[in-house]
Amino acid sequence: MRRFLEKHVANLSPRKKAESWTAFEPSFSLALGERGWIGMTWPARYGGHDRSALERYVVLEELLAAGAPCGAHWIADRQSGPLLLRYGTEAQKERLLPRMARGELYFCIGMSEPDAGSDVAALRTRAERVADGWRINGTKLWTTNAHRAHYMIALVRTDAQAKRHDGLSQLLIDLKTPGITIRPIRNLAGEKDFNEVVFQDAVVPHDALLGEEGHGWAQVTAELALERSGPERYLSSLQLMVQMAEAADASDAGQVEAIGRLMAELATLRAMSFGVAGMLTRGERPNVVAAIVKALGNDIEQRLPQVAHDLFGGGAQAAHPALAEVAQYLTQVAPSFSLRGGTREILRGIIARELGLR
Repeated sequence: MRRFLEKHVANLSPRKKAESWTAFEPSFSLALGERGWIGMTWPARYGGHDRSALERYVVLEELLAAGAPCGAHWIADRQSGPLLLRYGTEAQKERLLPRMARGELYFCIGMSEPDAGSDVAALRTRAERVADGWRINGTKLWTTNAHRAHYMIALVRTDAQAKRHDGLSQLLIDLKTPGITIRPIRNLAGEKDFNEVVFQDAVVPHDALLGEEGHGWAQVTAELALERSGPERYLSSLQLMVQMAEAADASDAGQVEAIGRLMAELATLRAMSFGVAGMLTRGERPNVVAAIVKALGNDIEQRLPQVAHDLFGGGAQAAHPALAEVAQYLTQVAPSFSLRGGTREILRGIIARELGLR
């Protein structure tokens, strides 16, 4: 794995490596798929490689540590593929999974909506059963890479009379379908990864239904566990940690202590995240544990830019331009870390319920 990364990633700048799993590079995804490192845990008959979740974890950790550009295939590998394996029809699996494993097919997530945010059950996008399929109307927001993706798995309301968590279903949507408008949203760093996706009488076929009609809430809960459980939930700022370690003065007690404390936290989070991979291998659902890893991981990810400023501010950063570039970029994007995949408040609510506190 490291020899592969030396060939494909070594020449990337530290600033580019800081984008890591959000960086969109189709050629890298194709190269990774050719080596069998996408869809690793999926059955071979669907293009997978029958590997364990622990083996997959090794690959993910090496990719993130190297700052590899994994954004093109990331969502398909992390959650859309496993969701299809669990709830998809045989036809859906055979048609889509092999192309996903080869790094050819990209997916995006249709959960968040205007005025709903992390309260997924408050969504208003509706899908009405019609003669030739499902007619969809509504808007999805903050949809990462929708303008580049081939498919969206969207959570929609298929029963307008049902209560909040009932009457929801998931649809597998080809984004070339007429009636879909995708508008990129520029973020604070000047990137256009986020999108607004508007459905205006967009009709998808009946077999676009993923899983069972009305069971969307249970399905999307399983999907969120996959989204929150990986090492990317505490390693998004890792390149800044690398740059601080390289720039640190061993004779500066303040720098040594601060970096040592951060390393201790990262080691603890790694052990916890690795434990989630073990739970997945045993077929357990890591919903609550994944929420804990993400909540604590977001804390350290968002704290790192401020630590870098405190330790290497002003002239010190000028002496280390790579550190300055990575710190500047992560200062701009770090606020999003506790939003994507569920806000800190939502995660703490999940944990509180597990503890019997609410």
